[in-house]
Amino acid sequence: MRGHTGNRPRMTQSPVLLSIDPRGVATVTLNRPEVGNAYNAALLDALIQGLTDLAKDPSVRCLVIRGAGKHFQAGADIRWLGEVAHYPPAENYAASIATTRAMQLLNEFPKPTIALVHGACFGGGVGIVCCVDVAFATPDSLFGITEIRVGVAPTPISTHMVNAIGLRHTRRYALTGERFDAHEAERIGLIHEVVPEDAVETKLAAVLDAIFLGSPTAIAMTKSSFLGANNLLLDERQVSMLAHEGWTQRHSPEGQEGTTAFREKRTPSWFKPAHRNV
Repeated sequence: MRGHTGNRPRMTQSPVLLSIDPRGVATVTLNRPEVGNAYNAALLDALIQGLTDLAKDPSVRCLVIRGAGKHFQAGADIRWLGEVAHYPPAENYAASIATTRAMQLLNEFPKPTIALVHGACFGGGVGIVCCVDVAFATPDSLFGITEIRVGVAPTPISTHMVNAIGLRHTRRYALTGERFDAHEAERIGLIHEVVPEDAVETKLAAVLDAIFLGSPTAIAMTKSSFLGANNLLLDERQVSMLAHEGWTQRHSPEGQEGTTAFREKRTPSWFKPAHRNV
């Protein structure tokens, strides 16, 4: 499942690889393996453009998201976050809009979407999983909603997390930053199934066959109805609000301290260790 880019590559040197096979299966491969496919401005821009184009392409019947290399998606590029934290307000806001928009486009993609997770899946990676229709993970997968540990807030993915795993589980994992394994991800509903690595392609083929048995227009109407009837479509006011909350926290003193501490491999200044009696 790793590094797969399909049969008709549209881009070969990009942070996001796009392809469509003859059957109409589009594959989006996050392609920054040297940093665990962590996102930066270039990856977000490529993902937004790719999702926009694929949504309009009549040859596309479904979408599969993969991560190149050892990990699915390790959240935001911490170096990029550190730079963005010092941007002027307008540029800082634009960075948050990009993250929010990418998640919105994936959540509202008009065709079935499938995520195949392996390795690290943190922060925005969890957001991606929350926004797809079907999610599988290999037993080696490790998850975490870890933004608060570097002083930022996961607002671009907050609504999607609550929609996918419910408020109760979101409150625990987004407020503690705890990491959890694939079986816990399955238990809380973040993924649908833990699949051995050597069985992933067989599982994917079976799900794709099931999707192709359905009428494309009926599938599109069903998905649109689910989202619309349950108030899961973000309007521009909500997108703006989520982006504003995200950039102001990232730009705050604690946001800057958190990203700096992570880069310097030290605990942030707000950490207070527990005093244990021995």
